[in-house]
Amino acid sequence: MKKVLIISYYFPPSGGPGVQRVLKFAKFLPEFGWQPVVLTVEGGDYPARDESLLDEIPQHAIVYRTKIFEPYHLYRKLTGKPPHAAVDVENIPGAGKKKSPAESFAEFIRSTFFIPDARIGWYPFAVPEALKIIRQEKIQVLYSSSPPYTTSIIAREVHRRTGLPWIAGFRDPWTDFLSTPERWSVPQSIDRHLERSVFREATLVEAAWNGILKDITKKCPDIDQKKLIHIPNGFDPEDYPKADALNKKKFTVAYTGSMYGKRNPQTFLRAVEELVREKKIDLKKITLKFIGRFGSEVHAMFERTSIRHAIETMPYTPHAQSIGELLRANMLLLVVDEAKESEEIVPGKVFEYIGARRPIIALAPEGAVAQLLSETKTGYVAHNQDIAAIKAAFLECYRNFIYHRKTFRPNWNAVKRYERRETTRLLARLLDLASSPKST
Repeated sequence: MKKVLIISYYFPPSGGPGVQRVLKFAKFLPEFGWQPVVLTVEGGDYPARDESLLDEIPQHAIVYRTKIFEPYHLYRKLTGKPPHAAVDVENIPGAGKKKSPAESFAEFIRSTFFIPDARIGWYPFAVPEALKIIRQEKIQVLYSSSPPYTTSIIAREVHRRTGLPWIAGFRDPWTDFLSTPERWSVPQSIDRHLERSVFREATLVEAAWNGILKDITKKCPDIDQKKLIHIPNGFDPEDYPKADALNKKKFTVAYTGSMYGKRNPQTFLRAVEELVREKKIDLKKITLKFIGRFGSEVHAMFERTSIRHAIETMPYTPHAQSIGELLRANMLLLVVDEAKESEEIVPGKVFEYIGARRPIIALAPEGAVAQLLSETKTGYVAHNQDIAAIKAAFLECYRNFIYHRKTFRPNWNAVKRYERRETTRLLARLLDLASSPKST
């Protein structure tokens, strides 16, 4: 069996959506002739940890772990945050929220010296380890998963030293994205140079959503379009229990994931508040369940709303438990960040929702998410600021629940295309292509 070295910061015990893509690739690749060898970190400072995912690492996967210098404990000390505070949910402010002087100073250090990101402390450990793995395991292809974009820089150096074909994978755009630090001219120029060098030097570039490929083309207009490939995220049917756990007592809407900054439930809560005031829904017959990691401003929204008695919050839960919460819900809430890239963003979570076979209400602009839900016939789309449209979608599903109407009829043929086995098949084809004599 041919071997691929997968360089990924996010791997169990890391939790969150970023880990699932690589974990499922590792699970299914042997079915298509590829042995996964994973290089990841030891003791990473992950935004979320999920020890249960360690049991999901397939036995056939060979996993190497190295040291990493993580600067976030220094960041927490500088900003006065608790030792184990999740940096992401408390580091990206909402509209109009100003950073403290300590936060501004820490952000300056981060944006000036940690390029392309705060995981660059992995580079001196990962590169020599990767070279050793290549010799020991007789690796034929490299695959890197970003973000963090440090993994791309590691893979680029290994590619340069070994000449092995390299597929650079991206789950989000690199520079000028909503999560990109605000850098001044010199570090910004260095970051953009690194980004372009990765796009140009990689044998192939694959992306989880088409908007990433459009962004690459805009930044590198002369790039060969044949090397840019879209492999969507997906869901694994084996993650979903067969028993139907649907809540039949209360109309339950579930949200799983994180919320902070421009991704928040403000307009959704307002829409439900209005429906309650208009007596179109009974507050005693609904539950709004938010499961995951939320910034302090989001918790404040939950406390302020007049429908707070219908809201249940749960901290980040293990992946299997999170899936169980989706299956107990009658409707699933998706909120896409309000940003200039919103039309193109396709959160990996939407595929997990699709796999749960529950109607989805997506707060998103007309764009990639709307096209996906239309193709699969799995939900409703309302612009984040369109209160009337949010109310209409919520009310229709609520009434379907109250009157026991079964109107949810997805396009199962379209849904099947997004199973993890099928998306891994696409990656295996790329590995075959990259490792063929013609490509090298």
